[in-house]
Amino acid sequence: MVAFRKMHGLGNDFVVLDARARDLPVTPALAAAVSDRHVGVGCDQFIVMEPPPPGADVFMRIRNPDGSEAGACGNATRCIASLVADELGRDRVVVRTIAGDLPVERLPGDLWRADMGPARLGWRDVPLAREMDTLHLPISLGPVADPAACSMGNPHATFFVQDLDAIPVAEIGPLLERHALFPDRANIGFAQVLSPERIRLVMWERGAGITLACGSGACATIVNAARRGLTGRRATVELPGGPLEMEWRDDGHVLMTGPVATAFTGELDLSRFG
Repeated sequence: MVAFRKMHGLGNDFVVLDARARDLPVTPALAAAVSDRHVGVGCDQFIVMEPPPPGADVFMRIRNPDGSEAGACGNATRCIASLVADELGRDRVVVRTIAGDLPVERLPGDLWRADMGPARLGWRDVPLAREMDTLHLPISLGPVADPAACSMGNPHATFFVQDLDAIPVAEIGPLLERHALFPDRANIGFAQVLSPERIRLVMWERGAGITLACGSGACATIVNAARRGLTGRRATVELPGGPLEMEWRDDGHVLMTGPVATAFTGELDLSRFG
């Protein structure tokens, strides 16, 4: 049996396994089975904590519910950082992912601020299928058009809309995720700018679908909104699960502040999941 922890950031939920002291037979198929909300535990992302490499306090491996590997997950970063910080008795830790190092610090009110690294704005960075201006992509489908793209360690495209409630996210999200311009697929954000300091956001996450919150999606949204001149470099991004406080610093790094929570703990017999 293997202990697990079910955590979430604003309802963006994770099954967390600890492989720092023992090897765990985690395969894409196993991650997908555990992530299934009908026959497994159920989660938006499957997280494995691995031994810390030099210069970091933990390595976080992220898998989507379809078993594919992801390079970034902002809400999971805060969750894992909170566990490691409590273990070490510190208020600041570094979480490493396949996309790089993410420093996280504890703030008053049991909030956690993650430095999600620099937004990458080049077409190869996203990546896109061919050279173009990432501020305006020639994509349209139904009521949405003209997204902006960037990478936060994973590919994002943000559509700015006038009425978020009128967008059929569940219908067009999976089609846009697999648009021909996105060779690695993409996370698709639908954002309504309420004021220069407030944005409503619903995300269709690559490999996961609609989620209650998406930290890297909120990062991409503040970056793309500021690039378009729709907001400043700081704003509250309101997701279905709650708000995240976002800042795109002048040095290009994106800071994300929000809560973490543990829903429950338990044990898994991994052999039952193939």
